[in-house]
Amino acid sequence: MMRQSPERGSRIDDVLHGGIRAGSVQKGDQVSDGQRMNRIQRRIVLIGLVPLFMSLLSVSIINVVLPAIESDLAASSSALQWVLTGYALAFGVVLVASGRAGDVFGRGQLFMIGVGLFGLASLVAGIAPGTLTLNISRVFMGLGSGLLNPQVVGLLQQYFHGPQRGRAFGLMGTTVGLSVATGPVLGGVLIALFGPELGWRAAFLVNVPFAIISIILARAWLPTSAWHPIPADDDPDADPTAASANERRAPKRERDLDPVGVILLGLGVLLVLLPFVESTVGWFIWLGLPLGLITLWLWIRWERRYSSRGHAPMVDLDLFGIRSFSNGSIIITLYFMGVTSVWVLVAIYMQQGLGHTALAAGMIGLPAALLSAVSADVSGRFVFQIGRRLVVWGIITCLVGLVSTMFVVFLLTQGIGSEWWMLLTLCFIGAAQGMVISPNQTLTLQEIPLKYAGSAGGVLQTGQRIGTSMGLAIMTALAFAVTAVSDWNVGMISSFAAIAVIVVLAGGVGLAEVRRGRRRQL
Repeated sequence: MMRQSPERGSRIDDVLHGGIRAGSVQKGDQVSDGQRMNRIQRRIVLIGLVPLFMSLLSVSIINVVLPAIESDLAASSSALQWVLTGYALAFGVVLVASGRAGDVFGRGQLFMIGVGLFGLASLVAGIAPGTLTLNISRVFMGLGSGLLNPQVVGLLQQYFHGPQRGRAFGLMGTTVGLSVATGPVLGGVLIALFGPELGWRAAFLVNVPFAIISIILARAWLPTSAWHPIPADDDPDADPTAASANERRAPKRERDLDPVGVILLGLGVLLVLLPFVESTVGWFIWLGLPLGLITLWLWIRWERRYSSRGHAPMVDLDLFGIRSFSNGSIIITLYFMGVTSVWVLVAIYMQQGLGHTALAAGMIGLPAALLSAVSADVSGRFVFQIGRRLVVWGIITCLVGLVSTMFVVFLLTQGIGSEWWMLLTLCFIGAAQGMVISPNQTLTLQEIPLKYAGSAGGVLQTGQRIGTSMGLAIMTALAFAVTAVSDWNVGMISSFAAIAVIVVLAGGVGLAEVRRGRRRQL
């Protein structure tokens, strides 16, 4: 047997410990391998969650600064619509493809490209002379977000295991909750500090320094293995102990990005999303929905045919045969279809229905969003002990929040109580967010092979985007239709009742998954 050199041994240790460089521990440091791994994990969390926070902040902050953009740039309603639409469409269309690209080429590269594109587009948006430049830059911001988000999910999946993974996804949920909480308040503060003309620009420019810092830290701190593709589990020629790029090269078929599949899926998602996010073009845009569904059907046919020829498809459709993944995807799509519109409806109700300011409308959801952040962190610690029951209890908690909020609005119709009781009732929905989103993501991806972690995470996030877009379109349309013949109190109760029905459907899928888990334990 050939004697192994010390250098070779350190390289093997490097790979077996998730790509930690042997030289990453400074001279004089006396730490164990476990402690060293924890330090690398903390760095990965910091590197990933800061730009994730900024990308999601750009979703929640925009509603507050839209009136300032309208007055400063003399923007039309169509132009303002595309400030929202361009970001949402670009974000949703590239999620799965970028997740797969991270699996194939290495997540570090895709992450840095996404962060760089997001930061550069934010800079252009902040100095935009007119609405055309602003809208184009918002599209590129969405593309950057769509590139970086699946890489964060993939990195957490790759470098965290067991209870640590639950805690990592819990921190991710905390980040989501804080971005939702901070966005409206930060937008209002920037407008108050700098005035409408500079305040809305500052809302975009604030992303730039964080993007620069994230790129620098990613280049310095991401482990070596984050810059390489994930080798095929079943490849007999792959050397799992090789550390160099040449030695760790994945098999040729795993580097196939499946360009036809990328185009078909991107076009299908675009056609499905467009009717729900763009309301100013006309009725004919709804033709995109059946065309999108047909395109998605063609994509499925292509992926099966592509796989049968021995190629690696963009999304291995066998993943949907994993019940925990398919049921978890349905749960989160339904949940986002319902609950995401809660915060938009409350903001509209506070302003148009009750005559409050935009800042007051943003503040009423602040305790709920902060509680969501805390709840996600706590849930991440116990997700593997409790399992999918935690998600079901979260859905029940959400229903309590929806029903109690409807009761507060009903009392207002009787001249009793105050709308500020919603500070309390919405906290149930906030706590539910932390109990549902991150734990469900952890459990849904638990059985996914590492080589498909990025694309599977992209599928989950695409479901969230489609659910969000459909829910916002349907629930706001319902609320405005009811208010056209009644008032905003009745509109709120009607739309919240519809949301509750969708959440109940998500809970039904969750209960089925709990029962399946119990049968597996018998």
